[in-house]
Amino acid sequence: MRGFVVLPKRWIVERFFAHLMRSRRLARDFERSTGSAEAMVYWSMTLLMTRRLARPRPSRA
Repeated sequence: MRGFVVLPKRWIVERFFAHLMRSRRLARDFERSTGSAEAMVYWSMTLLMTRRLARPRPSRA
């Protein structure tokens, strides 16, 4: 099989929440306001994206 594999939407959402729960601060509901909780979600996703961008890519032969 080549190309993209179509995932059910449920798996996409579950994978998103799994990435969020890797951040220790988001594993429990510590935030008092929704604004600070939203900021922590943005921070967690920013860390995830920067790790993916910084990961070395295999060279094409």
